[in-house]
Amino acid sequence: MKEATSFDVTQSFSDFGLHPAILAAVLGAGYSQPTPIQAQALPPVMDGRDVMGAAQTGTGKTAAFSLPILHRLMPLANSSASPARHPVRALILTPTRELADQVAASVRLYTKGTPLRSAVVFGGVDIAPQKDTLRRGCEVLVATPGRLLDHIEQKTVNLSQVGILVLDEADRMLDMGFMPDLLRIVQMLPKQRQSLLFSATFSPEIRKLASNFLRDPVTIEVAARNATADTVTQVVYALRPEQKRAAVSHIVKSKGLKQVIAFTNTKAGAARLARELERDGLKAESIHGNKSQLERMKVLDAFKAEELDVLVATDVAARGLDVAGVPCVINVDLPFNAEDYVHRIGRTGRAGASGEAFSLYSPAEQQLLDAIEKLIGRKIKQEVPQLAEPRERSNSGKSNSSGNSRRSYSRNQAPLDDFFTKPYQPQSAAADATQESRSSNGETRKRSVGVLLGGGRY
Repeated sequence: MKEATSFDVTQSFSDFGLHPAILAAVLGAGYSQPTPIQAQALPPVMDGRDVMGAAQTGTGKTAAFSLPILHRLMPLANSSASPARHPVRALILTPTRELADQVAASVRLYTKGTPLRSAVVFGGVDIAPQKDTLRRGCEVLVATPGRLLDHIEQKTVNLSQVGILVLDEADRMLDMGFMPDLLRIVQMLPKQRQSLLFSATFSPEIRKLASNFLRDPVTIEVAARNATADTVTQVVYALRPEQKRAAVSHIVKSKGLKQVIAFTNTKAGAARLARELERDGLKAESIHGNKSQLERMKVLDAFKAEELDVLVATDVAARGLDVAGVPCVINVDLPFNAEDYVHRIGRTGRAGASGEAFSLYSPAEQQLLDAIEKLIGRKIKQEVPQLAEPRERSNSGKSNSSGNSRRSYSRNQAPLDDFFTKPYQPQSAAADATQESRSSNGETRKRSVGVLLGGGRY
C-alpha cells in the first residue's frame, strides 16, 4: 500500500483541477479550503487510484470521495432525457438510512447545474417511488446493502456499468453484519473498477476487507487510530445508576444547551430516558431501531432545526448523523464496544469547533471505562457532580409538591376481608356462613365490596 503525501494547509479547492461545474458548486456552497482528508484523497481518487481512508465522521469525508468521483463522471455526463443515457456509474454503499440520505444530499449539492443524476435507496420506506426514480436513470446511486439487493432481485437496477465503488463507514457495515451482502453486491460489479473504502479505524478486519476489494490502494490516515479530537473536552461523572437521569438534566439545564445527543445502549433505555427528560421540562425525543423511517426522519429534522434540547439515541440509529454545531455528547451508558466511544464523541467538536463529552459512569461499568481509556491511550478526567437526589415515589399514593411524580404503585392499606383468611369449608358449612353474613350490619357489607373492587376510601 502506498501512503498519501502530506497536504499543504494553504491549498484551496481551486488548486486541484476540479471540473469547473463541480468547483463552482463547491465554492457556491461556501467552501474554499479542503480539510486534511479532502486534501489527501482528492488527487489519488481523481487519478483513478483505489483508496483506503481512515477518518472520523465530521472531517469532510463525504466530499473527499464525492467531489473527485463527480469530476471523473463529468466527461460522461449527458443532457439526454433518455434513461439509457444515464446508467449507474458510481455506487456508494452506506450502513444506515440516515447516512445514505446525507451522502445523497451532498451529491445533489455538488451536481447542481450539471446533467448528472443521482438517486438514493434505503429500507424502511415504500420501494415503489424508488423504482420510479431508478427507471429514470442515475449516474450516482447511494444505497444501503439490503435495499439495493431488493432492487437487484426485482430487476429495477442495472450495475453492469459501475466503474466506481465506495464503501462508506465500512467498519460499521462489518459490525452490522453486512459482509455477506457486500460480497453478493461486489460479485455483480465489473471487475475493472475503482474502489474506495472509508472507515473510522484501520482494524484487522478492515484491512482484511480492503485486501479483498482494493488493488494497491493509497492509504490515507488523517488521525492516529482511535484518536479523539483535541477540540473535545472529555469528563467522566462518577454516579449511582439512579442518578443518571438527573445528571443529564443538570448538564443540559445548567449550561443552557440545545442539540445535545445522549447515547444509551438499548432501545428501551432510549425511549424511557426521553420520556423522563420530557417530565423534567426538556424537549427530548428518541431514535432507535423500533421507530419507523418516517418517525426517525421527523425526529432528526426537528433536531437539526434546533427544536430539541436532547436527542436520545442508540449507536446504530445515530450512525452517520451529521449535524453541525452539536455542543455536547452524553454517554448515559458506557458503550460495550470501546470503539463506539470514539464514534459517539466524534459527533461534537467538529471542524475545529469546541465540544464536550460527558460519560456517566457507575461502578458496574468499570471494565467498560478501562477498555475505553486503554483504546484512546489516556485517562479521562473524573468528577462527582453535585446533584439533587432522584425523585422518590410517595407511599401515600399522592403526588409530591413538585407535581412531577407519578401516583404511587403501593396499594391502599384497607382492612382485609375475612373471606381471604378463612379455611376452605364444605358446601353446607359455606351456606351457614352465608346466612350468618346476612345478619351483619350494612357498613361491613359495603366495606367488603369496596375492598374486593380495589379498596375505596372510607
